[in-house]
Amino acid sequence: MIPQLLFSFADGLGFATNIAATPNIETFLPVNPPLFIIVGIVLIIATIFILFFLKKMIINSVLGGVIWVIAIFVLKINIPFIPSLVISIIIGPAGIGTMLLLNAFGLLV
Repeated sequence: MIPQLLFSFADGLGFATNIAATPNIETFLPVNPPLFIIVGIVLIIATIFILFFLKKMIINSVLGGVIWVIAIFVLKINIPFIPSLVISIIIGPAGIGTMLLLNAFGLLV
């Protein structure tokens, strides 16, 4: 009696009690499943690229920023504030080193 009551309640709510009446998974996907596979592989390759190659660039930028802070605030070297910050973050220690060399030779305005 109780299971029949539950099934009749579920039928009243529009639930499918028949497995054959359930919709196919392909009706819920907005694109083809092979496209999901291709996008997934591309995202994995992009993550590997970022972790192995760009990680070195990020470390280089952080190291350049630390050296810039030491040069500007600790050693009190008189170089342009914003240009030296941008160059040290983009190029890294080599950029701030170039700025220091230009300053030493009097070529930095």
